[in-house]
Amino acid sequence: MEAPQPTGWVGWVALAGIGMMILGCFQAFMGLVGIFNTDFYVVTANNLAIPVNYTFWGWFHLVMGVVVFLAGVAVMTGKTWGRVVGITLAALQALVNFAWLPAYPVWSTIVIVFDVLVIYALAVHGREMKAFDRGAVP
Repeated sequence: MEAPQPTGWVGWVALAGIGMMILGCFQAFMGLVGIFNTDFYVVTANNLAIPVNYTFWGWFHLVMGVVVFLAGVAVMTGKTWGRVVGITLAALQALVNFAWLPAYPVWSTIVIVFDVLVIYALAVHGREMKAFDRGAVP
């Protein structure tokens, strides 16, 4: 059985991988803000969809950011587990940011939209990155 040949859609997978690394950094930064500057957010923690304090959310975002960044690196190197973890984390990140909407609506909306793009790119065209990584020519 011949390995799949990469097409122009491999760019979507590269966008997903690079985007995951960037979003991972931003999520980690958002986590640090939640840990050290709880007055930054629009509403109090009691008005969030899941009412826990901002310090908890900060640590959650920090850990999630690091894991999303590492999954983005795995996607860029063509690892199958990176795609699976990437899809799972993008879905989880979208749900977390949906719960986070009252605290920071603009950022949460941007992250949710990008998570949907990441899920699409990895689910539909993820295998092409593996072929591209092997040096196959389209």
